[in-house]
Amino acid sequence: MRIAVTGSIATDHLMTFPGRFADQLVADQLHTVSLSFLVDNLDVRRGGVGPNICFGMGQLGGAPILVGAAGYDFDEYRGWLDRHGVDTGSVRISEVLHTARFVCTTDKDHNQIGSFYTGAMSEARLIELKAVADRVGGLDLVLIGADDPEAMLRHTEECKTRGIPFAADFSQQIARMGGDDIRTLLEGAAYLFSNEYEKGLIESKTGWTDAEILSRVGHRVTTLGSRGVRIERVGENPIEVGCPEETAKVDPTGVGDAFRAGFLTGLSWGVGLERAAQVGCMLATLVIETLGTQEYTLRRANFMERFKKAYGEEATTEVQSHLN
Repeated sequence: MRIAVTGSIATDHLMTFPGRFADQLVADQLHTVSLSFLVDNLDVRRGGVGPNICFGMGQLGGAPILVGAAGYDFDEYRGWLDRHGVDTGSVRISEVLHTARFVCTTDKDHNQIGSFYTGAMSEARLIELKAVADRVGGLDLVLIGADDPEAMLRHTEECKTRGIPFAADFSQQIARMGGDDIRTLLEGAAYLFSNEYEKGLIESKTGWTDAEILSRVGHRVTTLGSRGVRIERVGENPIEVGCPEETAKVDPTGVGDAFRAGFLTGLSWGVGLERAAQVGCMLATLVIETLGTQEYTLRRANFMERFKKAYGEEATTEVQSHLN
């Protein structure tokens, strides 16, 4: 399968706060919040949902096509992605803007407060998927991840017009989108990704019930944090997959992206939904054990040993033939 991943391209500036955000919030003063947190660490990492997902797919041996807009400062980042199996030939480079930046603080309970500077990401709306498809010989699936909202709408409409299967994955952009846009973005998606909170927000903003949304998409994939993931399809029993045991909870940033990378790679291998979700959960576990979104190393023998412990012999045999 030729899978294109559209989404933000950014650098992450990650900080850690040794206390709890909740202890600093006064219930009757939330309308005038003015807080500053003295943080212990600052790590500058490569990020953005598009490269995060593509990096994970590349680690699993896939050949993902990254689609997005970056700044004139992208050369080093491009080299990193190229070395890790990502096709960056469809990245638009802005002549005037910096690559987007995500600034995030994580507290001791792994809660996060973040801000996002769009920068060159605003030019993603100028990218035409037909040009991408022509360059690579066609597209079998396009994941439409969090990006410039106009770009997300354009890519979705183009997929519908050209008959290209697509996966809807709004994540951070749900907060700024209205019900009309969200309905447009999810209608007809082969896959709809969200976490539990986003799932409720999608239903609230669209005015559609869970059942009504499910009837409009092929599969609804809901990540459940430490409890794994649930995959639903009309007329079928839900598939639920748990997470492997992690060695440590270091940093939750990028865990959802890693799940998507593993899940999409599983789909490209042609394994079933349960197996694809298991690969996604195993990759997500590697990321939560690592500071940063692209700092983990996938050692195949170790990956399969842990995968076998979590999901058993039969699942391991099926996945290992593809991973090798």
